[in-house]
Amino acid sequence: MVRAFYYTAIFVDQESSSIRPLIDWLDYNGFTVVTKPAKEFDDGEGRRKLKRSMRVELAVDALEIANQVDNIMLFSGDGDFCSLIEAVQRRGVHVTVISSLRSKPPMIADELRRQADTFIELDDLKAAIGRTLNTVPPRAA
Repeated sequence: MVRAFYYTAIFVDQESSSIRPLIDWLDYNGFTVVTKPAKEFDDGEGRRKLKRSMRVELAVDALEIANQVDNIMLFSGDGDFCSLIEAVQRRGVHVTVISSLRSKPPMIADELRRQADTFIELDDLKAAIGRTLNTVPPRAA
């Protein structure tokens, strides 16, 4: 692996985000962490909506590195990435998508799975990358 990227939107107004320990761990362990502030807006009907998409940032980075890598692994199920995958494939890059068909509902768009050169079911990786929770029985009173 040459480089690993992690993309996430963060809420700037929150002093301590629940995702902050993950971001810190990834950054400390060699991941390139790409963040941007999540934006809140009114949908025009009085409902509060959040915009947290990192699609553009991810697409720009993937296209920039496409001429320097042989394989890109995308952990996503978002069908909006089909055009990006097609673009990097035209540059000769093999694209592996990791997501889940087994979840209810499935977490991957069918068109994304079909566009990928290789699809890996996330659940199949559980034994290799998962961890077991440290279950310590409570102490007797």
